[in-house]
Amino acid sequence: MRVDVVLLLYSSWILGACVLVSGADRILRFSEQGTFKILQVADMHYGNGASTGCSDLTATQMPFCSDLNTTAFVRRLIHEESPDLIVFTGDNIDWAASDAKVSMDAAFAPAIESNIPWAAVLGNHDVESNLRRPELMEYIAQLKNSLAKVIDPPAEGVYGWGNFYHSVLGPAGADTENLSLLNLYFLDSGDNSKLPGIKGYDWIRRSQQIWFSNLSQKLRAASSAPALAFFHIPLPEYDTVLYRDQISGRQLEDVYSAPVNSGFFSTLLESGDVKATFVGHDHINDYCGKLMGVHLCYGGGTGYHAYGRVGVERRARIIVATINEEVQGHIPNISTWKRLDDTHMSKIDTELLYSKASEVQPLFRTFAYRKGCSWPWNPFKYPQGKCTFWASVIYTAVVTLLSIFAFMSGFLVHRHRSKKLLKSDYKPVSTTDSKVID
Repeated sequence: MRVDVVLLLYSSWILGACVLVSGADRILRFSEQGTFKILQVADMHYGNGASTGCSDLTATQMPFCSDLNTTAFVRRLIHEESPDLIVFTGDNIDWAASDAKVSMDAAFAPAIESNIPWAAVLGNHDVESNLRRPELMEYIAQLKNSLAKVIDPPAEGVYGWGNFYHSVLGPAGADTENLSLLNLYFLDSGDNSKLPGIKGYDWIRRSQQIWFSNLSQKLRAASSAPALAFFHIPLPEYDTVLYRDQISGRQLEDVYSAPVNSGFFSTLLESGDVKATFVGHDHINDYCGKLMGVHLCYGGGTGYHAYGRVGVERRARIIVATINEEVQGHIPNISTWKRLDDTHMSKIDTELLYSKASEVQPLFRTFAYRKGCSWPWNPFKYPQGKCTFWASVIYTAVVTLLSIFAFMSGFLVHRHRSKKLLKSDYKPVSTTDSKVID
């Protein structure tokens, strides 16, 4: 074989390998069936693999559990759901990782080996190993099939590492194959506050919000596609939404957001295209709540090294966008559900998040299992400080009936006394019996 032919083939192989190394240029698009499915994996907290133990399991489960259980669960999720995109929403590794690169390779291995495009943002614990945030995101961005970027589109002075977006185009061969039908925003919510005197978690900064607003305006000018946003630390509004009725899933711990409200939720409302946000951070919260037209959703904790609660299965969230052009043109419906790491990979809390046709209620909803609910008259509280919607309804009904009974009892007693008084010998003083003084 000629040397130049060999060199040409070798160069082609090298080029192909380079294309496989990074997925940054891969095009996301809806399937021929008109669907696009996202698997959200939150809070793996990967350490050193088999040598890293698990948290909050039963005494019989604990000795046999390690990071490998997290890996096995993510593989099962990929096999069960066959997603078009996998999104890791932060705290992918933590302090237990001796070498951040080695641990990230293992944590993202199920996504890498599946050949499915994936993206990741950073959480507050990712920096606890031996790499800083810039180095972490630069490494993630160059991994095989990774769609993560340090920043895209580029802009000067934008805080954070991992502010980027991707558009999902219409099905190949369709009229919309070059049109974005769904936009995905990814933002770096930081780790801890950098301001002196303010302790607690970080927040999405003003420079990021300006970057987001400019990008959103550009995308909305190109199409009317709805959008989803992914980041790690929940907004303060994740707590606000708990006092609304439209909640599905569980709240088993407090909302640990930043100590200050940066106003990013207002920025989302002003943009108008984001229909739902998806976060991690609080592992045993997995609810979705609708606030002013935007759904605020937790993914639920996936990792076994991360804290959880005994008896509460690890879980992950699925998001599906579906096009039905006969009903609503090119604008997709967006629905979601969760999968549990149990024997049957149980599917729970299916609900419709967005539809152009109308404002909708969840297709199926389990009322939120809440910690410290704020219902009228302080509802029943079950062990571990949790209360349920129906307990609140029953308690309110009981108190209402008791109030009605007390009122009626008082009314009847008053009426009885009035009748008794009328039957007595008491006679009012007449005006003729009174002395008139000139």
